[in-house]
Amino acid sequence: MCGGKERVDSFLAQLEKRGVNPAKLAKLPAYQKLIKKRATYLDENENNGSKKKRPKETDDEKASTSNGDRFIQTRGVLCGVVVGAVAMVIALIHYYELHTHHGFAKFWLRWENLDLHVEQCTIEMPPSVQDVFRPPVECDMCRQVTHVERVHTITPSEFEERYAYSGRPVVVTDGQKNWTAPQTFSFEFFKSIYADDSPVLENFERDCQFFPYQTEFRNLRHVFNMSEQRANMHGDPWYIGWSNCDSSAANILRGHYERPYFLPQSAESSKTDWIFIGTPGYGAHLHIDHVGNPSWQAQIRGRKLWTLEPPPECYFHCVPMEVVVEPGEIIVLDTNIWYHKTLIVSEDLSITIGSEYD
Repeated sequence: MCGGKERVDSFLAQLEKRGVNPAKLAKLPAYQKLIKKRATYLDENENNGSKKKRPKETDDEKASTSNGDRFIQTRGVLCGVVVGAVAMVIALIHYYELHTHHGFAKFWLRWENLDLHVEQCTIEMPPSVQDVFRPPVECDMCRQVTHVERVHTITPSEFEERYAYSGRPVVVTDGQKNWTAPQTFSFEFFKSIYADDSPVLENFERDCQFFPYQTEFRNLRHVFNMSEQRANMHGDPWYIGWSNCDSSAANILRGHYERPYFLPQSAESSKTDWIFIGTPGYGAHLHIDHVGNPSWQAQIRGRKLWTLEPPPECYFHCVPMEVVVEPGEIIVLDTNIWYHKTLIVSEDLSITIGSEYD
């Protein structure tokens, strides 16, 4: 009823002008019914006006709301995983006592599978550090020694009395009596005696050492994979060494050589063979070893020049020396007290095998 209030007010005003009393008019039943109907209509319009229709959500708004809910859920899961991982790490640290020096040391030894009670050295020092802390030696081993003596047909007692433990270097010219190694040992021979899974090829065990010297080789497998041309001395020169820790290969090797005849009867040779092989013009740099015992090295093939220098504490008492070891000869030397370097001076491939003795 558009404009109803204005029309009623105008009608009442006209009645008042004509002398009609509004109080008496209000008592009339028809008037009261009219007023009540008008009030009901106004209340309905007011209520309808106060109720606003909620706009319908679009598909984009629904997708956005869904993605937001999923993001919140995903973030909650990730936070739970991170918190769980951190809690697990903290629990492991406390379980193994990694936050203490004692606990960390125990964990490291267990991880490396080391037994502290049987290992001579739990943490190996680099050679340069070992050289610094090397105990000084007595210079009697080189005092008044001006050259490396060469002997033959020497008895074990004579060798023991003069050379075995005195530190004086010597070359035994007939040291390889009755050996078949000179006719057998070669690059291809060494390559053939190791199975594909031999620990020597990867040097991953503590007793399997590999010395690349000034080459690019990573291990013995890498050496044996060199080209045939380079192995036959028609490529870049090379010189390497390794300790044999393969018992099967050791049995084959020792079928071609035997314990040097001149070693003292009471001396025991090491079970580990040392093999050095290389082409002319190459060799080992000047160094000192940390193997514990004197050693012998047999020159199977080729010729090798040895340069020996006394330790620093003996510089004023001893002199450097040089000696060439020929095929068929054995040099005996305590490499723990003599600094030494080698150079292959023949045109043939050089092969040397040796071991320690106590």
